[in-house]
Amino acid sequence: MVEPERVPGGHQVFVSGDDQEAKDTVSALLVEFGWPAERILDLGDLTAARALEQYLGLWLQFSKALGTYDLNIEVHRAG
Repeated sequence: MVEPERVPGGHQVFVSGDDQEAKDTVSALLVEFGWPAERILDLGDLTAARALEQYLGLWLQFSKALGTYDLNIEVHRAG
């Protein structure tokens, strides 16, 4: 998350929470780290945090399969 340029191409970073001011602060920090604002995906309220925590297991499996921790995902939608 701190160095998004380590992974080439487009990918997202996610935020969620019940405090909009806190999410805005985190998003501003992410922009300072180099994340383009359009690549910061707000998943909504705090209930989304549970899914984000579960993503860690999948990310670790990707890392194991690919032999690197320098990876991320990109979200696409139709249309």
